[in-house]
Amino acid sequence: MTKDFLFDFISKHRHAVLATVTKNKIPEAALVGFAVNRDLEIIFDTVTTSRKYKNLIADPSIAFVIGWENEQTVQYEGRAEVLKGPDEKELLEIYFEKFPDGRERKETWKDLVHFRVSPVWIRFSDFNIPIIKEKKF
Repeated sequence: MTKDFLFDFISKHRHAVLATVTKNKIPEAALVGFAVNRDLEIIFDTVTTSRKYKNLIADPSIAFVIGWENEQTVQYEGRAEVLKGPDEKELLEIYFEKFPDGRERKETWKDLVHFRVSPVWIRFSDFNIPIIKEKKF
């Protein structure tokens, strides 16, 4: 299972179920739109009033389930950080390529933030074969 294989699979999808955990260790999940770069970093946006934002500021641990068609999925665990710094513009362009309306949201929504998620562990499953492969980062 190569990075290229994972990038190809993940980048075919626009939405994922994201999971975070509260300060009291209660799990919370949400559907989000996302983009991915070749380093398998996930970029998504949210508002500062959302539960996921508050959870990620307190604990940057995050998990995604990506894909479910044809019994193929990626389980992705990583560490989230608010997107800033020298590569912010490049990562936002990757996100805006997938979600062109994100440009308008960025300009007009005062409480919108973008996150970058770096992978820690990824599992690809295809239950048609069946095959399950894992990769640590």
